[in-house]
Amino acid sequence: MFRLTIIDKYILKRYLLTFFGILFLFVPIGILASLAEKVNKILESKATAEEIWMYYGNFTLVLGNMLMPILLFLAIIFFTSRLSARSEVVAILSSGISFQRFLRPYLIGATFVALLIFLMSNFIVPSASAGYHAFEDTYFQKSKEDRQIRNIYNQVAENDFVYVSFFDPERLIGYNFTLEHFDKSGKLEYKIAASNIRFMKADSTYRLTTYKKRIFEEHFEYVDQKRSLDTVFDFTIDDLMPVSYIAETKNLVELNQFIDDQKRRGSSTVNSYILEKYKRLALPLSAYILTFIAVAVSSVKRRGGLGLNLAFGIAIAFVYIFFDRVFSTLAEQAGFSPLMATLIPVFFFATIAVFLLQRAKR
Repeated sequence: MFRLTIIDKYILKRYLLTFFGILFLFVPIGILASLAEKVNKILESKATAEEIWMYYGNFTLVLGNMLMPILLFLAIIFFTSRLSARSEVVAILSSGISFQRFLRPYLIGATFVALLIFLMSNFIVPSASAGYHAFEDTYFQKSKEDRQIRNIYNQVAENDFVYVSFFDPERLIGYNFTLEHFDKSGKLEYKIAASNIRFMKADSTYRLTTYKKRIFEEHFEYVDQKRSLDTVFDFTIDDLMPVSYIAETKNLVELNQFIDDQKRRGSSTVNSYILEKYKRLALPLSAYILTFIAVAVSSVKRRGGLGLNLAFGIAIAFVYIFFDRVFSTLAEQAGFSPLMATLIPVFFFATIAVFLLQRAKR
């Protein structure tokens, strides 16, 4: 029967208290840094106190979720180095407890944190991210910076393709608009072109200027031209001009549905959405991998002590972030497999963890 010993409870308590202590130390620092940077914009925005409170509540969740793996790594190095410096690790192993048995409380702690990361990243933080970005879009006008506004080409329905050379998010107007509709056999049925397309918020319609519609039937072509035409389309502004962070605002169920919809539309950015999904699913594994690396590094008493171990930990953290960014960029911009972009860093650091644990056993 599985039972926690006094040593297990002692290490597990240190594991969790140090982790949450560092987390609750760094997150407020991040909030203060954000507040110092944006205080003038917030005062100018005339947002209500409740909106600002909600904004920083959402920011806390987003920032905490982002920092959690790295802070867990540094927390384990910190408290395990202190155990080693006080010769507690040596005493535990000298009492007949194997190194694998010594790792049990760390494994339990990593499982708890992994479950927390999974729930946070897949079901809690997406909602907070939506609120966080909504505030910034409303009061800081950041949405135009996060949108694709040039050379937009999207499949907005099964047989409909839209092209806009440039879309102005402030005026809600796009230039050199084209819509092509194909039949089930892939033959072009009609093509709509306009010098510009403007979204009319009042009645949720689109106004086409210099409208021209060409209809192709057998050997004939029919042309319909108008100086201006108000009409409706099945696509939205988000279809024309998707925000880069849209996947971050959807929970796991919504994200799966969104990816299926984007695949059906033939979206050119679907890889970034798939990558977001795989990274969320792989993130809990980082709790185990970083825990084992941290234990392997800091459980051995060495000259330099805590300072050397923390320096090594910070170096590993930078390498971890570097690998994550490199392979994310490859998946988003170079057509690299999102699954491989997620798994390669995981396997790389898992290999390092196994190697370091084998050395620590000696």
